[in-house]
Amino acid sequence: MLHFKIIRFGMVCLFLASFDLLIGCKLDDRPNAPQVKKRLVSTDSNWATKYDQDVKPIFETRCAVCHGCYDSPCQLNLTSIEGVSRGASKELVYDAYRLTESQPSRLSLDATSTANWRERGFFSVIHGKEKSGIVDEKNSILYRILNLKENHPLPNQTLLPKSFSLGIDRKQQCSNMSEFEGFSKRFPLWGMPYGLPGLATEELQTLKEWLLAGSPFPENTELPESYLTRIKTWEDFFNQGSIKGKLVSRYIYEHLYIAHLYFDDLPTDKFFQLVRSYTPPGKPIKIISTRRPYDDPKIDKFYYRLKTVDTSLLAKTHMPYVLGTKRMAQWQKWFYETSYEVTQLPTYKPKEASNPFKTFVELPVSSRYRFMLEEAEFTITGFIKGPVCRGQIALHVIRDRFWVVFVKPEISERSGSARFLAEQKDHLRLPAEAGSTLRPLSRWLTFSSKQKKYLKAKYEEGNRILNKRVFNLNMDLIWDGDGSNPNAALTVFRHFDNATVVKGLLGDFSQTAWIIDYPILERIHYLLVSGFDVFGNGAHQLLTRLYMDFLRMESEFNFLAFLPTDAREKEWNDWYEGAGGDVKSYIKESDKFFHHTTDIVYSTDDPKRELYKLLAKKLEPVLDNHHSLSSNDIPPEHKRWLKKLSSIRGKPATLLPEVNHLVLKNEQDGTHLYTVLHNSAHSNITSLLRPNSTRRPDQDSITVLKGIIGAYPGAFWSVNEKQLSALVSDVMALRTEDDYKLFMDQYGVRRTDKRFWKFSDTLHQHYRQLEPVSYGLLDYNRLENR
Repeated sequence: MLHFKIIRFGMVCLFLASFDLLIGCKLDDRPNAPQVKKRLVSTDSNWATKYDQDVKPIFETRCAVCHGCYDSPCQLNLTSIEGVSRGASKELVYDAYRLTESQPSRLSLDATSTANWRERGFFSVIHGKEKSGIVDEKNSILYRILNLKENHPLPNQTLLPKSFSLGIDRKQQCSNMSEFEGFSKRFPLWGMPYGLPGLATEELQTLKEWLLAGSPFPENTELPESYLTRIKTWEDFFNQGSIKGKLVSRYIYEHLYIAHLYFDDLPTDKFFQLVRSYTPPGKPIKIISTRRPYDDPKIDKFYYRLKTVDTSLLAKTHMPYVLGTKRMAQWQKWFYETSYEVTQLPTYKPKEASNPFKTFVELPVSSRYRFMLEEAEFTITGFIKGPVCRGQIALHVIRDRFWVVFVKPEISERSGSARFLAEQKDHLRLPAEAGSTLRPLSRWLTFSSKQKKYLKAKYEEGNRILNKRVFNLNMDLIWDGDGSNPNAALTVFRHFDNATVVKGLLGDFSQTAWIIDYPILERIHYLLVSGFDVFGNGAHQLLTRLYMDFLRMESEFNFLAFLPTDAREKEWNDWYEGAGGDVKSYIKESDKFFHHTTDIVYSTDDPKRELYKLLAKKLEPVLDNHHSLSSNDIPPEHKRWLKKLSSIRGKPATLLPEVNHLVLKNEQDGTHLYTVLHNSAHSNITSLLRPNSTRRPDQDSITVLKGIIGAYPGAFWSVNEKQLSALVSDVMALRTEDDYKLFMDQYGVRRTDKRFWKFSDTLHQHYRQLEPVSYGLLDYNRLENR
């Protein structure tokens, strides 16, 4: 389950994960050879225009859909010219069997030039003779892999032959130039795009011309004055010289370093990242590269800067976060207008820096909590997208669908939680304090013991507060989004090794739910975002997963606390059917320490359902129904049949991929996009070694949502409105794998479909129109061959 093998050679993309680009080119001395130009060209040159208008769109729509982020096959990241220039590596990023941490290989951070990447073992994909500078069709792997596909297109059949190896755990074939000849003979069908139809003739010719011209690209252009003005405003804010200002900016940076920041009053086609730089505002940014955002910058004076995001936006990593006058006013109120004193700056030593309850003990707890709550969808999404591209570690410990709500921040303001958390900060230590190479057993025992001590203290503190009637244990404890913020209610959908967070309480009442308080939310972030290292050893990954068990169960017990005492154990036993005795004892220990009864008066024998209704009613004014089938802009006939599709349970659901994107066309108002999710049921989610042993397929379900949900589609469906009723009926009738194959024959757009790239372009076009800010390219590595 923690096996993080990366996708092998060539998944669904244009460029094999074994290549890199050339830095500079000389003229070929052959007669009539193409005249090779320098790579960096002025913005007013013909090649600059051609790159922006013709070449870059091909990289995005045909290549980055497989080759983006750390899970790119062979680390060939084709989302930017830097990634193209870096090329590929034979070293795995996702490797659960690593005994020691590996050296990070993050674009823009861990090497400053292509020469540095060559020293790290990355090799060129466009030029086999980099030192000579000669470019031709014989020494460019990229050129040759495109030719391989052109000369050996996919067989004319509905399914790919068994010679194709698919899946994220497949063995990679990262062939360099000296190995390419042997590779092409062993795998003649493995040209690029791998496992998909070939490029159109015009696209193929465009890329070949670009490669033979030396792969030129335009120099960076100056940002418009309007952006420079906003950047100066925010960089001034982040670089305030006071001790308080430095601590506040450190807190914000450690939570937003993965964000794609944009300005609310400017076009949303430009995003920025908050980085630490050696250089001050007004000077070119020189990034301080550290493994984690709270690592020591090893320089007394550094600056927070806004760096332009120059990569293609991917749905699996794009996390937009808006900056504007409202945001500035909120931060001023929470961190500067609130009365408190900062007496000294905290250290960057790992044991302290990895623990936000120590590092930021002098910042008001309510301010920290409000900062995270205000964009709770972003905060929770961090542990899924975050620094890992795919959240497999954390996702083995969550259900396929559950609702998330939050304890309101006024609780911390009136209950003395600042004092309590200061007292408990040593019990809230996190695994990353030991770095990225650690021994699991001894560390596990340490954190397990401290978690038990913290929970005992937490529940005793809760008893004290509730007994004094400072608060009542009822809906008054739930954050209502201050009456206007839809982040108050979220739904999390797990898709096996990836997941999606969506605003709103979507789907039927979930089996479990989380009620998150500030200490849980902060620990989730520092465990799975700031403190998690995808390049860490297997023990680091294992301990992260085990600690996440604590946070899930603590969140679930927060929910159970609102139920009658006798219903708590009943629900817990249902959620953890067949789990070990240590898990079941958790609820008994929690009940032992937390003995306060709920103040909600229930009137039926199904209090959990009543509780869900109470939550939905309280949050109704802020519920986001953007993706719900109750949305007003869904045609009635669509609603009728899609709701019927959502009601399917059991065998038909088990035969569907995790994520299915449906393109539905009608004559009146064009194209509609929907997502059909397969929710896998489990008796419990505590098994480390045999997660499938807890599967309950007879309880599998389907959720249908408006729009695009999930970054990794497993199947595409394309129908017109008249076919919708038949599609739903055929899903209901699924019983065997052969049934599913016939279903895909009728409604699917498979990898082998000649319409594939046209369908892909249409899907992305409408996706961008629906979600202009959060839009990102989908990832095709998990498209099934069924």
